[in-house]
Amino acid sequence: MGPLDLIELPWAPPSAVRAAVVARGGGYSTGPFAGANMSFQVGDHNDRVAHNRRLLQEALALPAPPQFLHQVHGAEVFDAGAVPTAPPTADAAVLREPGAVAVLTADCLPVFFCDRSGQVAALAHAGWRGVLAGVLEAVVDRLAVPGDELMACLGPGIAAHHFEVGDEVREAFVAEDRRVTAHFERAGRRWLCDLYGLARLRLKRAGVHDVAGGDNCTYCDRNRYFSYRRDGHTGRFASVIALRPPTPPSL
Repeated sequence: MGPLDLIELPWAPPSAVRAAVVARGGGYSTGPFAGANMSFQVGDHNDRVAHNRRLLQEALALPAPPQFLHQVHGAEVFDAGAVPTAPPTADAAVLREPGAVAVLTADCLPVFFCDRSGQVAALAHAGWRGVLAGVLEAVVDRLAVPGDELMACLGPGIAAHHFEVGDEVREAFVAEDRRVTAHFERAGRRWLCDLYGLARLRLKRAGVHDVAGGDNCTYCDRNRYFSYRRDGHTGRFASVIALRPPTPPSL
């Protein structure tokens, strides 16, 4: 067990917002979950996951545990409070008061949001099903901030050259927006799917043009990331966004 591996995002949100990806390095888990597995749902020992989550809270200096979600690859958005509740069924959460939320991934995209003044923040779990269902647009709608006042960052996810999908996935996206054809490349009988590109397109369509990140492939880096497509039976790493209390004015 070693210290957690915190990924620095290529993002510069306001000082009131803290965003981090806690990669798989460190932690108490072993075997296929070796490292800092943060999921209770993959077959790891619950006590090890609980230890890993405590390390996460300590590493990010959070006054309380982050609010985790029961993720179902949908478009439901949860309004999180300062005190975590039982995991709500949702794939995104919005913060309007001090606190923290977390999503778990192992190829899907974690997508971070905040406004330029640091008044609100949000985090989404966006696999292809969630992107198609409109989870990113749902977050923008729930934030109720003009798109040009929002900042977003795409966290680590699977790169297109490792993400094969069938005709039905491409057809579902194309039926909604023909512009997506640029984000699918034929690979034999299947398609390589650019999930990062699809997310950027959806964000742009929702009015969000300030989008960072999009170049950390989970499949490519076994040491830092869990990847379901690469390993099958594996853990999940956490992405966290926190909204800090406002700094009192100096006297």
